Amino acid sequence: MRYLAALLFGLFLAGTVAASQCPALVAQVDSKLESAELDGATESNIEALRDQGQTLHEQGKHGESVRVLKEALSMFPDKS
Repeated sequence: MRYLAALLFGLFLAGTVAASQCPALVAQVDSKLESAELDGATESNIEALRDQGQTLHEQGKHGESVRVLKEALSMFPDKS
């Protein structure tokens, strides 16, 4: 019984952590969109992924939201 309680608590905590990550990732995408020089197609793709991530967050699908927002961030060119 303790194992089950610990497992459920861990799952709840993991969901809470993912939920708090989403707004930070959205803000990071928005910030990069303001300063990055992108072609129109790339910018449109990133904006679509950002909006999809925001929608998934609002639907409570935080794991999917984080995945989509990280994909959007990966589309920005590296500044080396």
